[in-house]
Order: sequence, then structure tokens, then C-alpha cells
Amino acid sequence: MASTSDIRNGLCIKFNHDIYKIVEFLHVKPGKGPAFVRTKLKSVTTGKVVDNTFSAGHKIEDVRVETHKFQFLYNDGEGYHFMNTEDYTQIALQENLLDSPKLMKEGEVVTVIINSEDGSPLSVEMPASVILEIKSTEPGVKGNTATNATKPAIVETGAEVMVPLFINEGDKIKIETAKGLYKERVKE
Repeated sequence: MASTSDIRNGLCIKFNHDIYKIVEFLHVKPGKGPAFVRTKLKSVTTGKVVDNTFSAGHKIEDVRVETHKFQFLYNDGEGYHFMNTEDYTQIALQENLLDSPKLMKEGEVVTVIINSEDGSPLSVEMPASVILEIKSTEPGVKGNTATNATKPAIVETGAEVMVPLFINEGDKIKIETAKGLYKERVKE
């Protein structure tokens, strides 16, 4: 058993007869009244995200997990296929277990969180950022730089990302996987 002081991003807990992964949390200590922890939980079975508030010191049942490195092989429409980088075993996972499947390209190494009790995969964590190539985007309009102007661009995985006007087709960019936001252009 854990308490609210053990809450951190990525922690898997049993809550409402399901297993949830903590996506965001905030410890709040108001001037009046008891402290509490505001959390955003993502169900590892359905992918549904719920908000919940735990009072300070509340006991939570954590799930013992193992993490393993897997390489993304391909998506065949029915599932995403991964290979364990240590023993080369392959698994297929549904899209709801993945944090940001649109930003994952073949060959990407990800971390798969596995339930220690029954060996079932709970979720897939992407690296903090990925480098992808721009496949198509409109040219930037001259004189439209008064504000932080952006335009849509399609990257090699098919995802759409908002990028600055100076980004062109063929450029490689770094994307933050948690929010799917452009970070910087990558020089080769």
C-alpha cells in the first residue's frame, strides 16, 4: 500500500476496480482546510482519462510493474507490433495502450510497462522527444511574422504538427511526445 505522498507521473494504481496510470498530479495545500492531491488518471484497459482528488494521507493500492525496452516494428491495422530488445520476443498491443501512436515511427525504441503479477502489458511510454522529417507543408507567407505564427505540417508518420513559418518540406524537427508540440529544427 502506498499513500498520496508516493504519487508520481507514471505510477500505476488500482482504482475503481481497474488499473490506472497517473498522467498528471498536483499537491495542493490550501491556507484553510486539509491538503489534497489533484490527479489525472488514464485507464490502461480502456484509455479513458478521469480526474480525481485524493485527500492527503489517503491510502492507494499501487500495482507492481516492470519496465522493458521494446522496438516498434509495424502497425497492421489490428495492433501495434513490438519486439523485446533483450530476448527478441514479439508482442502486439492495442492503440489505447499507447501514449502518442501518431508520433511513433518504425524502429523507435519505447518503454513498455508490464504488470508483474500477471505479465500483461499496461502501457507504452515514448521517449521525451522524437525527431521526424516533414513530408508536406505550405510555404510560409512573407510578412506574417508579427506574432508567433505557425502553420500545419505533416510528418513522416502521418501526424499533423503546428510548426513555425520557416520550416520547409524535408526538414527534420524535434517533437515533444507528451503534448505533440514542435520543439526545434534539427541540423544534420
